[in-house]
Amino acid sequence: MTKLLVVEHSKSVRNNLRERLEFEGYAIRTAEDVAAAAQAVDNEQVDMIIVDDISSLPPTELPFIVLSASSTLNSAVDSFRRGAVDFLTKPVDMNRLLGSIRNCVGDTEPSEGTGTPRTGRRGNRPRRTTVQHAIEPIVGQSEQIVHVRHLIDRVAPSQARVLITGENGTGKELVARWLHAKSTRADAPFVEVNCAAIPSELIESELFGHERGAFTSAVKQRKGKFEQADGGTLFMDEVGDMSLSAQAKVLRALQERKISRVGSDRDIDVDVRVIAATNKNLREEIAKGTFREDLYHRLSVIVISVPPLRSRFGDIPMLVNHFISNICTEYNIPAKPIEAKAVEALTKMRWSGNIRELRNVIERLIILSGSRITLSDIELYC
Repeated sequence: MTKLLVVEHSKSVRNNLRERLEFEGYAIRTAEDVAAAAQAVDNEQVDMIIVDDISSLPPTELPFIVLSASSTLNSAVDSFRRGAVDFLTKPVDMNRLLGSIRNCVGDTEPSEGTGTPRTGRRGNRPRRTTVQHAIEPIVGQSEQIVHVRHLIDRVAPSQARVLITGENGTGKELVARWLHAKSTRADAPFVEVNCAAIPSELIESELFGHERGAFTSAVKQRKGKFEQADGGTLFMDEVGDMSLSAQAKVLRALQERKISRVGSDRDIDVDVRVIAATNKNLREEIAKGTFREDLYHRLSVIVISVPPLRSRFGDIPMLVNHFISNICTEYNIPAKPIEAKAVEALTKMRWSGNIRELRNVIERLIILSGSRITLSDIELYC
């Protein structure tokens, strides 16, 4: 079982994180400051650290995620340069936190009987493998979504690169995860990088890694996402937001199957299947000179377009029932019934935020409604 150390000064936040992460199947240890964290790293077989402030991080080479109350660019840049695998702001987006944890550490093998204990200090690192978590189904019976599932089944076993297009919230990441899960690389890592969430001056280091001393605060060597995904799948979300210089290096990596870390002239062979996604029209970006045409053709061997929810209103009743079941399970309560008129009202809404917005609305209704979700609840809370 993967063991996480949560370093958080707030007792309530610490306890909430423990409860939610234990529900997800992780073993949790907690600490309120750097001294307690250092002791926990020394005494426990910890696989990863979640820390609320970079100054509370104990001396370690373990992977870590920063959950910060500060949303400034300087905080994010400093965290990434110190080696953070992700930087999230509070209040915590649990879906993103869980995704970062799974991408980074996966599941760890037990150390009993190996004669070599795992340690968070400079020394033996925990071996990382992939957690085989259940993937959300792609729900719906509309012609468009049946076509998407058909493409996944046909394309997944190949090694072809795939470009997934669609509006925000349509489920592009879910399509990418199914492409990986049904591929011959399913037992290897699935590594995700959101190109829009990383400052432009850090994107090359994030993708290709860096050598110690490559830039200010590069205090140790760090592997990038391409190396982390070696043998598996690299999902590059919002690929249209990459700088032109980063695009040139990605193109070289795809052409030659080699990368070089920032600050190094040594090539490293990588075996990675790249799946990219964007909410932009890349042909328009090419015309504007903000996206390389040669990279577009490298990425778009297969194009899967994920439809917006407004083009598949007939799937909404199935989605509503699916989300009610999942969310009530998360809250450990019985599934809450919903009136037919309430479902009908939901099918008539615009849903500019697509599937993500629908799920958020269902969660809100479950929390705020009475013993059942009614049409009045829709009118009041939507």
